[in-house]
Amino acid sequence: METARVLVAADKFKGSLTAVQVAERVTAGLRRVVPGLEVETLPVADGGDGTVAAAVAAGFERRETRVTGPVGDPVTAAYALRGSTAVVEMAEASGLQHLPDGVFAPLTATTYGSGELLAAALDAGATTIVFGVGGSATTDGGAGMLAALGARFLDADGKPVGPGGGGLAALAEADLSGLDPRLKDVDLILASDVDNPLTGPKGAPEVYGRQKGASEEDIAVLDAALAHYASILGPEKAALPGAGAAGGIGYGALVALGARFRPGIEVMLDVLGFASALARATLVITGEGSLDEQTLHGKAPAGVAAAAREAGIEVVAVCGRLALEPEALERAGIRRAYALADLEPDPAVSMAQAGPLLERAAESIARDFLS
Repeated sequence: METARVLVAADKFKGSLTAVQVAERVTAGLRRVVPGLEVETLPVADGGDGTVAAAVAAGFERRETRVTGPVGDPVTAAYALRGSTAVVEMAEASGLQHLPDGVFAPLTATTYGSGELLAAALDAGATTIVFGVGGSATTDGGAGMLAALGARFLDADGKPVGPGGGGLAALAEADLSGLDPRLKDVDLILASDVDNPLTGPKGAPEVYGRQKGASEEDIAVLDAALAHYASILGPEKAALPGAGAAGGIGYGALVALGARFRPGIEVMLDVLGFASALARATLVITGEGSLDEQTLHGKAPAGVAAAAREAGIEVVAVCGRLALEPEALERAGIRRAYALADLEPDPAVSMAQAGPLLERAAESIARDFLS
């Protein structure tokens, strides 16, 4: 009989466990039932928050730099570097976690720090940059990012417009001539699990504005401001998949930085060396905090399961809560899902005790699939 070799390739359980902790807990549970089991761990991410951590776990070097946060305060942001490849996560600079006291700034939050983070990667010699976008506090179309990289956005008086998406309503001229010349020689990959356009009913303000504190009135202001901004920079790229990612930073990267869009999980699986790890496995365990409809649209577990199915390797999943029917799991290539909610129905307790519960779930997987 073939020796069992398990690959644990799961995303974080948001609010309770990092992807690295998920892998550790699953490994501990499996080995409690099958001592000495061969387990390889490859924490994964789909471009959103946790992307740098996944790269570091896969052997990239963690680098830190001080940048401008979404409301102008300095924050410490990390990126990951291996050779000439950098993994930059916009949430590290411009994410919701950097809002002081959690107070939203839907009209004025800026991606300036994300531009500074990209510049730091250029300074470190990166010629390939995986730019993971998601978890942003911003809806500025990437204007702040571009300003940090040398662009100028001016009003009718020739003065710089105000920060954030709200300031773009006054935009009269966009001067991209001062953009960092090193960008021309960089392969910039826009990695996102979001394929929304910039504006309109499926655009960044309408779909994601409310989670960044925008009122209905703010959403209308932001949508009009971003449409105006796109009319000046180039409306044709505003409808592209990914243009609406992370408050429209995707559009800024596509229209001015020559970025190319790829689904975040596909990019990250390439960068992390998933294919070679998969070739060594007889069973794959993936997962994330909530397995639901969103999971099926480009989230990490769906990407892992699709790749494993192509290789003919069985996949099971772990999650905090399961909101998918068995048929949907089967279609995604997941044989079975083990939810912590089945072990502890109280969500608050389940999140607080996620580690021990996950070990118990992994014990069940070992009994069902490995012993």
